Amino acid sequence: MSDSVPSLAPDAELLSEMDSMRAQVETALAERLEFDDGCPARLADAMRYAVLAPGKRLRPLLTLLASRACGDDTLRAMPAACAVEFIHAYSLVHDDLPAMDDDDLRRGLPTCHKKFDEATAILVGDALQARAFEVLATELTPARVAAEACAALGRAAGATLLVGGQADDLAGAGGGDERSRLEAIHHRKTAAMILVSLELGALVAEATGEQKAALATYGEKFGLVFQITDDLLDARGDEQEVGKRVGKDADRGKLTYATLVGIEESRQLVERLVAEAQAVLEVFGHAAEPLRLLARMLVDRTK
Repeated sequence: MSDSVPSLAPDAELLSEMDSMRAQVETALAERLEFDDGCPARLADAMRYAVLAPGKRLRPLLTLLASRACGDDTLRAMPAACAVEFIHAYSLVHDDLPAMDDDDLRRGLPTCHKKFDEATAILVGDALQARAFEVLATELTPARVAAEACAALGRAAGATLLVGGQADDLAGAGGGDERSRLEAIHHRKTAAMILVSLELGALVAEATGEQKAALATYGEKFGLVFQITDDLLDARGDEQEVGKRVGKDADRGKLTYATLVGIEESRQLVERLVAEAQAVLEVFGHAAEPLRLLARMLVDRTK
């Protein structure tokens, strides 16, 4: 197989189907962010602000598409899709805090701590984390699947993966050469949540071992591509289109693919990884075509 990704026009029918799925995700997220009078109005408003701001909904989409690829044509995976987006939104709110990455723009809007205040933003993250596991525990069936989903999401979002990766990123920690350190941090900060999104879809569909292994390989490559393209956007992207401040990694002397291997080699790596991610989905046949399209779309992403 050639290392280059074919420049095929995106399939209009698949794109329309994914847009419909995103709309269903938006409705499901909003429904799960309605609270009784016990929740302070300001906290509820801030939670909705953090989650429902315009976004790609990539992770919940991966959950739903993975479930479908494994043979479940229903939306039984929607609670898992919402849970993973709650964890993602919480992580962004906390990453944007002054003590972390200190960002004032997210998805083209003021970050949560700028719109509300720092204490509210911290509480938003706390509450979204709890809500994610409540949704998994109370809405997924059978109970065995709910328990496995809680364990998988907790592991991905915990001290050795998502949170641990952020800690090492902030500290500039890690052993080995620069390339190894960079890949280790991104595997934990970015790829882990993409992998668990796919894993949750597979769990709901009660996938086979072969299907789970294929999705895991796809997720590892997809997650790395997503981070490399994110680095490229920070280095060369348009701030208005990206929806957040760009150039901040270079300003801070932060290690990225763009600074480590250069723009052109990073783009070549993206093309190779996308081709490999698409190839591993052969076990699913046509059912995985939306996942192939998502990977292909990463090549030219602008936000």
